[in-house]
Amino acid sequence: MRAAGFSCVPMNMIYIAVSLILVATVCDLRKREVPDWISIALLLAAIAATALHVGQTGWLGLVIGLALGLAIGTALFAWCGLGGGDAKLIVALGAVFGPLGLLSLLFWTALAGAALALIAHARGERDLAYVPAIAMGLLVHVIIGTEQLGNFLLRSA
Repeated sequence: MRAAGFSCVPMNMIYIAVSLILVATVCDLRKREVPDWISIALLLAAIAATALHVGQTGWLGLVIGLALGLAIGTALFAWCGLGGGDAKLIVALGAVFGPLGLLSLLFWTALAGAALALIAHARGERDLAYVPAIAMGLLVHVIIGTEQLGNFLLRSA
């Protein structure tokens, strides 16, 4: 069984990704730190699913998604102040969802991050734990899917 709007990512990978991102959210909110084991576990789950032919993303989708996540995560870490743990989660999520899924997830993450930043600014806070935004982006991506985002953007243009 696959999530709504997904042709490549099986439900078991969705459950693993959501569970690990929720653990990362709790860690980020409590200590402003994301343990490396979370990103490693997510990446290993993506590799195992691909090796076992569980999803349809395949090795090419995994590698391109991982490379795209690495490029985006590194750029956000270097130039925008994103934390290293957040960047590593983006890399691992790229491996799980492939390049198109990652771009959709990051679109929703950016919207959630903007909303959380406005709330933090209104409260006078200067620092923002960003994994909650990644979690919200992931959940919206899982519910809406990549295809629905494309339809939304085409209608808006």
